[in-house]
Amino acid sequence: MEHFGWVHCLLGYLYPKLFVMAISLWEQSTYYAPKDVVIIGCGFVGLWTAYELIHKNPQLKITILERGVIPSGASTRNAGFSCFGSVSELMYDVQLMGEANMLETVKMRYDGLQRIQKVFEKTTIDYDEFGGYELFEEAGKYDISKLDKDIAYLNKLLAPVLKTPKKNGKYLPIYSNETKQIKKLGFQKISALAFSPFEGQLNAAKLVLALQQAVQAKGVQILFNTEVKKFKSHKKGVTIKTNLEAPIETKQLLICTNGFAKQLVPSLDVVPARGQVLVTAPIPNLKFKGTFHFDEGFYYFRNVGNRLLLGGARNKDFKNEKTTSLETSKLIQKTLEAFMMNFILPKGSKKPKIELRWSGTMGMGSIKKPIIQELQPNVYCAVRMSGMGVAIAPIVAQKVVQLMKH
Repeated sequence: MEHFGWVHCLLGYLYPKLFVMAISLWEQSTYYAPKDVVIIGCGFVGLWTAYELIHKNPQLKITILERGVIPSGASTRNAGFSCFGSVSELMYDVQLMGEANMLETVKMRYDGLQRIQKVFEKTTIDYDEFGGYELFEEAGKYDISKLDKDIAYLNKLLAPVLKTPKKNGKYLPIYSNETKQIKKLGFQKISALAFSPFEGQLNAAKLVLALQQAVQAKGVQILFNTEVKKFKSHKKGVTIKTNLEAPIETKQLLICTNGFAKQLVPSLDVVPARGQVLVTAPIPNLKFKGTFHFDEGFYYFRNVGNRLLLGGARNKDFKNEKTTSLETSKLIQKTLEAFMMNFILPKGSKKPKIELRWSGTMGMGSIKKPIIQELQPNVYCAVRMSGMGVAIAPIVAQKVVQLMKH
């Protein structure tokens, strides 16, 4: 108080717009100093890119800008699946974007999951590889009479590309028909079951924290509660204006805001997609462990210890789920609860208490493939993870790093 005077302080309190807080000499030389790379978004893609950049060139001055107090898109708000891809989903992807594009995205998932496990100890991120299952009902959209044929097709196509482990000189199968396990797992109204050993589950927030700590230990700066208002590319780099006191100058800018990308670059083919989730109280004698998919992946569930985590159902209300709102909706939550009682839990089960409900914002588009490109001089983007961010982010990061200048 003695340095500024009580009158100045009182006026500043009553009329804050009269006084703009100037940055200090020390802030100017650190937080606001020119950077080599600024990354917008402290989720999986932003953090993995910082990780790859700083390990490739430890001298780089890198800052990540995150508008939330913590990463607030999908990275810490997803269902904790290390998604590999289910049979009907991949068969649909072949129809949607062709065999080559499907193969590319699956390889990115597989390589990304290997990368995660190479960089971090499984215990650090609660990684468990119980495998992934897909459930099919008799009269569903997918024709289960084609299941064995589709499994054979995918195994023949994927195994040589992914170079999965071999047994007796042959690649281990990617998928198998495990319909015989339905009764043991306690599901209702399910007539067929496919399985892949390559899918796992993890604590998504622990992975974000581990990445955050890894890059900060190498000198990467993270500014939370910092929202980018606009940016301008010029000959020397990019000027970024935020809600902070001073603009930030950088040689290169990378946008990794996924489902929020259109807010900064309206021309991008990215649509926000809300993914809603619920978690039950502990269920005595829960019959399954693993990750499970239904209806081409629009429904997904897993165990969290002896609790059930269930998410999805946005295909019941596509129009209203194209939103960045982090609220949950009664329609989707009721749909999820009905699915839990009618399909997942054994017939006659008592409805468990729902302990948590939340949502996250995914980034979708016309095809299920990330956008990795230079938008204008010195400005790049790596967005549209299509719900695959956990698995593909490490590889997306490597690809965008190759595109950027060093």
